[in-house]
Amino acid sequence: MSRSKHSKVLSIVVLESGQKPKRVSSKKIRFPRIGHEIKFDIDALDTYDYIGWSNIHYDLLVVSGAIEFADRNHRHGISQWARNFKVKIPVHEVAIWKQKDVQGRLCEVARYLTGDDWEFNFIQRQGDPEGKNRQKCLPLEYNKQIVIAYSDGIDSVCVSALCEKNDEVLRVRVTKNKSTRKKDERPFDQVPFEVTGKNVESSVRSRGFKFAAITAIAAHISGVEKIVVPESGQGALGPVLITLHNTYADYRNYPTYFRKMEKFIKAVLRHQVSYEQPRLWHTKGQTIKEFRSLDRPYNDLITTRSCWQKRWNVIIGGKRQQCGLCAACLLRRMSMHAAGIDEPVENIYFFPDLTAEHYSDATLKDNNVKLHESIIKYGIIGAQHFQRLANMAKLSDEDLSAYALELAEATKISKEEALKKLKILLQNHAQEWDDFLRVQGENTFLRRWIKGC
Repeated sequence: MSRSKHSKVLSIVVLESGQKPKRVSSKKIRFPRIGHEIKFDIDALDTYDYIGWSNIHYDLLVVSGAIEFADRNHRHGISQWARNFKVKIPVHEVAIWKQKDVQGRLCEVARYLTGDDWEFNFIQRQGDPEGKNRQKCLPLEYNKQIVIAYSDGIDSVCVSALCEKNDEVLRVRVTKNKSTRKKDERPFDQVPFEVTGKNVESSVRSRGFKFAAITAIAAHISGVEKIVVPESGQGALGPVLITLHNTYADYRNYPTYFRKMEKFIKAVLRHQVSYEQPRLWHTKGQTIKEFRSLDRPYNDLITTRSCWQKRWNVIIGGKRQQCGLCAACLLRRMSMHAAGIDEPVENIYFFPDLTAEHYSDATLKDNNVKLHESIIKYGIIGAQHFQRLANMAKLSDEDLSAYALELAEATKISKEEALKKLKILLQNHAQEWDDFLRVQGENTFLRRWIKGC
C-alpha cells in the first residue's frame, strides 16, 4: 500500500498478556497489551455459541482492538487527514491472516473507513489458545434469523422492535462493562469491550469496524447471515453527503462501507453475511413514527441516549444529562418532534430551551456548571450540518447524480430509483428541520448559528 510522503509511520505493536513493552524514546510507537489497553470478555459470547466459537473469532476481536487503539491514540493532522499505520498483531490463526485476500480486504476496509494508510503484520501467538474450539448442538427451539447491533440509541430500540417476529432477532450490545438489563427491556447479549490509552483523537471512525466485526462474529457462531444496521437515513447518509472542512467523510453507516466489510468477513471467517439497512431511505422521525404504530410505550424512547458529549461535560447535580445541542441531540429532538412526542426536556438536556435568544439562557435556571467550549462548537456544527442537508433538497438531479450512482451500486437498485429515494429522503428531512426550527421561534440562537452569527 502506498504511503504519504509527508507522514511518518506510526507503529502499533500489540503484546500478549504478560509481555512487557520495550523501552523506546520514539513517540511514534505504542505497545498496547491484550487484557490491559485492549480488553474484551469472550465468555459473553457463550449465550449464542451454537455453531462453535473458534480462535479466529478471538483474533478478529484483537484486530478490532488494535485498529481502534491506533485510531484513538494518534491525532489526525491539521493540514493532512491521513495517517500511516504499521500494526503488528499476534494471532492464533496466522496462516489465515497472512493470506493475500484477507490482508488486502482488511487494508481496504480499514483505509476506506478511517481515511488512513494501514499495513498489518501478523505473527504467531505464543500463549495458550484463549478461544474455545468446541461444538454445540443447535437447540430445536432456536430460531434466530437476524443479528442487530443494539445500543442505548433510539434507532436501535425502534428498529429491533420493527424487525422482531417470533423472537427471531439476536441483539448484540457492545459495552465497556456488563450492565444490568433495564426493566421490561427485551433480552440482548452484552460483549464487554474496551480500548484505553491517551485517546487524543475524537473522530474514532474505527468504532464502525468494531461493531461490524462483533456482529459478524455473532452471526457466524449462531449460523445467521442477515445483520441489520439500525441507523436511519440522516445518520447513515448525512455524514457523507455533508462533510466538514479538511475532514474525511464518515462512512461508518454508509452502504459502500458495508459492501467492503462483507467481502472482508467472507475472506477471514469464510461466512457470508449481509449488512442490511431497512431505514436507509427514512428519516429518524419516520422510524419513530413507525415504532409508535406498534403500540409500544414511547417511554422506551425517552430513556434512550443519543448525545456525543463526554460525561464530565454534561453532569448536573451528579446526574448525567444529554447536552441537547450536538448533532446527535439535535437530530433526536427534531425527530421526536416530527413523531409527535413531547419530551420532558428539563429532565433530559443540559440545554433544554432552544427558544432562547442566546445559548447561555438555554440552560437550566439553577445550573451553575461552567459551560465547556466544546459543547457550543458541537452545537454550531450540528445546526449548520442539518441546515446544509436540508438545502440539498433543492439540488437538481444532475447535482445528486454522483451520489445516486454510488448508492445504487451499493444497494443493488437502479440509479433512477436511488435518485428518487434520495430526493424524497432529503425533502422529508428539510420539512422536519423547517418545522422544528419554526416552533423554536424566529429569534432563537439556533437560527443565528445557522447564519454563522
